[in-house]
Amino acid sequence: MASITTNTPPPPAAPALRRKSTGRAGDKVFLGLSRGSGVFLLVLMASIAVFLSVRAGMAISKDEGNFLTTFDWNPAGDKPVFGIAVLLFGTVASSIIAMVIAVPVAVGIALFISHYAPRKLAAPLAYVVDLLAAIPSIIYGIWGAIVLVPYLEGLNSWLDEYLGWTYVFEKTEVGVARSLFTVGILLAIMILPIVTSVSREVFLQVPRMNEEAALALGATRWEVIRLSVLPFGRSGIISASMLGLGRALGETMAVATVLSPSYLISLHLLNPGGGTFAQNIAAKFDEANELGRDALIASGLVLFVLTLLVNGAARLIIARRKEYSGANA
Repeated sequence: MASITTNTPPPPAAPALRRKSTGRAGDKVFLGLSRGSGVFLLVLMASIAVFLSVRAGMAISKDEGNFLTTFDWNPAGDKPVFGIAVLLFGTVASSIIAMVIAVPVAVGIALFISHYAPRKLAAPLAYVVDLLAAIPSIIYGIWGAIVLVPYLEGLNSWLDEYLGWTYVFEKTEVGVARSLFTVGILLAIMILPIVTSVSREVFLQVPRMNEEAALALGATRWEVIRLSVLPFGRSGIISASMLGLGRALGETMAVATVLSPSYLISLHLLNPGGGTFAQNIAAKFDEANELGRDALIASGLVLFVLTLLVNGAARLIIARRKEYSGANA
């Protein structure tokens, strides 16, 4: 039987699609504002860097000493001499002390709030920790001068007696506890809320299945934290520590209230004396002449670069988050 064929006409050609619009007017405005904000931020940072560099160059060109190694600070003398050696040492030393004290305590508090404390206790405790970050620096400084400094006399005597053989904790000068060690303890208290809050939020983001799988295999609470929580939150802990370090490096009024400044470098951290960039700027800016202000701006440029390096290191760690996320644990 012959097959019947039908000649059906081809389907009509689809009309050409109109060109899609690139977005609504609100999207374009938001894109422009976002892009403009980013450009403005870059311009602002560049202008700050240029201003600091120009004024620092003017000051360093008139310095009779070596800006990097001189221990003195006398830009108002007949022969202006000033350097950042003492300030750099004091800033770095006090910040390291603060980090050594604050980071382990902050991580412990964050773990307790996120994985150990009952819900009725965890919420108020987290609120109190966050509230500590809102206390002004000058309040910390007043508290440190009135309460912390007198109470540290006993601790300093104990450290000198039992750990004086380490040279670092040997106290060779008589005086109140207005030292870099005291400043480090005060800075540790100040950065504790920042490190704790960020670490707590990171720990709360740990996938619940990872913890439940570890518990199902018979792991204890500490083994769950060691094998699941800490590997996942390692980059967050490091980033939180960098944020705290950034505040410790630039803290001004609290340090100026507690520290007894001097222009000598001593590895005896319990001895009174020392200095930091921010404290020196706050103490000297009012009485400085034009060259003195330029010299302080030059020291501010060093602090600016140091802070940028710390923040840059934090960004690199965040960029490598996959490596520390616990995926390979």
